[in-house]
Amino acid sequence: MSDRMLPEEFADLEPFAARWCIATEAGRYAERLNSTMAELEAFYGAAHPRVGAAMAYLDGFELSDLPEPQLNLLHLVYSLIMVSLPVEVWHQPRVIDSGTAYFDRYLEPVP
Repeated sequence: MSDRMLPEEFADLEPFAARWCIATEAGRYAERLNSTMAELEAFYGAAHPRVGAAMAYLDGFELSDLPEPQLNLLHLVYSLIMVSLPVEVWHQPRVIDSGTAYFDRYLEPVP
């Protein structure tokens, strides 16, 4: 029995899986806000170069019937999207000049 969360082809991203394979947008957003820039940059640095391969790999599966490792990989990609602006543009986990503002999304896309 393997303790891996991701497909074997993406074993290099396994150190980030337990933290970033988050099923909901609200959960991913909360994790981003609770992370330091060093943590976000480490995740981004490892995952960003692999996103093309991950998307090509996931294209081989039916979105409505993803096995758990592949679904975890999709959630990891979603988390990468969530951290991309803080790493690439804002250089902080929160939206610049947003203060204590927040929004709640009641519906979100799901596979």
